[in-house]
Amino acid sequence: MITYRHHIVSLVSVFLALAVGVALGGGPLSELGRTASATTATAKEKTQDATRAATFGDEFAVATGATLYADRLQDHPVAVLALPGADERIVAALEQQVQAAGGTVPGRYDVQQALINPDEKSLVDTLGSQLMTQLGAGVVDAEASTYTRMGQLIGVAISTTQPTAEPVGKDATSIRQSLVGADLMTSPRGEVDVAPLVLVVMASKPGANEDQAVLSGLLSGLATRTAGTVVVADSQAGFDGSLAALRREPVADEVTTVDGVESSLGQVTATLALLRALAGNGGSFGASGADGAVPLG
Repeated sequence: MITYRHHIVSLVSVFLALAVGVALGGGPLSELGRTASATTATAKEKTQDATRAATFGDEFAVATGATLYADRLQDHPVAVLALPGADERIVAALEQQVQAAGGTVPGRYDVQQALINPDEKSLVDTLGSQLMTQLGAGVVDAEASTYTRMGQLIGVAISTTQPTAEPVGKDATSIRQSLVGADLMTSPRGEVDVAPLVLVVMASKPGANEDQAVLSGLLSGLATRTAGTVVVADSQAGFDGSLAALRREPVADEVTTVDGVESSLGQVTATLALLRALAGNGGSFGASGADGAVPLG
């Protein structure tokens, strides 16, 4: 966005350029038109160069993605868990990359605002306690906090710790029905298999999912019930937003994180992170990732 400050800087730059031209014998004012045209042409060329540089990474990712994947997601389905505010275009693009890697998305689940709203903690706690009692011992940790327990329940509902998909069991079905009935999460229709990998897509608008205690608890619990969990967000969230904050929490050691997924390069990176998570490795990747831009190792 062009600010008043930018306007001032631009004007100062113009006057300085004119002053330097006169001081160096740049000629009369009649020559200023020619100089301005040359300057405009140079600026246009620089803009084009910058655009080409910015798109090079995306073009490279699109061209090499399938080769890098080598169909390694075949037989390893990915469940998509979209948080409130997740960009539909990003979710669709990520699903396409999973397919390009030989994988499938058996089900997409959408977290509803009530689940991450601290004001609804009583509802989340009550339902979690009821489900824990109903399912019996061993399904979730009886000593877990409210949101960690709910994360574990969601993990049982949509995922498995095994490397391949498994048929949905009665526990998973019961949890799905309860979460849908309480307006805490949506679930695909039918008996959708549970998947070994879970791709969590964070919001693409500032301010969403900002309660880190809630989000950390959910993701920490979820990670214990999956073969691999990858949390993704856009560049802004990775730089100074919700993902950046999440990376400072202990849960960052339990999941793999990727920022920049609004771009093709980021989407390919997220898919490579799924492969990494399947192998039992975590990390922080993307434009602001502490472990590098892309997980190739």
